[in-house]
Amino acid sequence: MNTKEIQKIESFSGYEGTQIRQIFAPDNTDNVIRYSIAHCTINPGKTTKPHTMKTSEVYYILEGKGIIHVNEEQKQVTKDESVFVAPNSRQYLENIGEIDLVALCIVDPAWKQEDEVIE
Repeated sequence: MNTKEIQKIESFSGYEGTQIRQIFAPDNTDNVIRYSIAHCTINPGKTTKPHTMKTSEVYYILEGKGIIHVNEEQKQVTKDESVFVAPNSRQYLENIGEIDLVALCIVDPAWKQEDEVIE
């Protein structure tokens, strides 16, 4: 069994200024999984940069309120909502609330920098 506490995982800044903690990915689980799951925080009033990924992604909102933009669609999202983003979709997430927007981001196959194009 492999367990992790979010606050003990070192965070890094995403290209878009978000704080990201990579929870599980092939490179930190002896390659026994093919997906990655990250804990992402976006401060109030901030927006991730539009980007596309070769892989699919699921966002699960843990806290806060935002608007997810996928291609030409947009939808307001709040706690306990999830969104599936198909591969090669233009996507970004904006925090429209007064508290941090916190989400789990599940990427399958696992996130790799070379699979993501930031605008």
